[in-house]
Amino acid sequence: MSNDAISLDSLFDDLPPDHRSGFVAVVGRPNVGKSTLMNALLGQKIAIISPRPQTTRNRIMGIFTREDMQAIFVDTPGIHEPEHKLGEFMVEEALAALPDADLIMWVTDVRKLPRPDDERVAEVLRVQPLPVLLILNKIDDTPPADLIAHAEAYRNLAPNRAADCAITALQRRGLDEVISLLRENLPLGPRYFPADQVTDVQERFLAAELVREQVLLHLRQEVPHAVAVDIQEFKRRPNDKVYIAARIFVERDSQKAILLGKGGGMLKRIGSAARSEIEQALDESVFLELWVTVKPKWRRDSAELRRLGYE
Repeated sequence: MSNDAISLDSLFDDLPPDHRSGFVAVVGRPNVGKSTLMNALLGQKIAIISPRPQTTRNRIMGIFTREDMQAIFVDTPGIHEPEHKLGEFMVEEALAALPDADLIMWVTDVRKLPRPDDERVAEVLRVQPLPVLLILNKIDDTPPADLIAHAEAYRNLAPNRAADCAITALQRRGLDEVISLLRENLPLGPRYFPADQVTDVQERFLAAELVREQVLLHLRQEVPHAVAVDIQEFKRRPNDKVYIAARIFVERDSQKAILLGKGGGMLKRIGSAARSEIEQALDESVFLELWVTVKPKWRRDSAELRRLGYE
């Protein structure tokens, strides 16, 4: 995933005259599979995923390149009715991706009819003079009769709809059609990034997100959403191991107790799983240390949000 050896020449390789490129804002309500779809299209994991709503908190860029096109995806947090300042930040992150986009990819969960948050997305998109690709995700769990009715409801809701496509991102079904629709709807343009660059995500940010992902996967109820991860040290040591020290913040003592588990067992399981994911992402050996700190009401504290990178 390293971008150290970026060659400017690769930006100006001979491209076909009909080469297409542009920025694609990936939007939708929480927990519809936006990050899963982007990871599947890129063929590698750059955005964390979990069954929990509002897993994605920041905009994350992924770059899909082939000879005749380059699509720069901007994965965004789910658009929803925020309940605290962190939620407000997440919605603002999603909206901030739209002004610079060339195309919008609206991902929906077709198992259900449109919900209030889907209607919020539609309201946002109505004021954007951009073509919309409507992605009807999770068709594998949708009975055929429901699929027809639900798909039509989303089509009627989607403004500026250029095309739609039924897929299952988790099983990589329908991805070729998504890529074809992107190729058809992106404008003519150059290659903005080298062909071998897949993301702009920095290693420290990715490490923090992979730790948070394992908290989301291991814990239930309200604890995961009250968690933030701060990488306090990230060093490559002479023994060829990457040393990472991370502090996990929660809002209450009871959440800290759940996160630690009996005898620290839960934190050890989270750390072991996170270390494995980080090693796979970095392709390096990792030594990971985790601490847990209580920071009351950090999700409602503007200064604390800024300190933790939610600006």
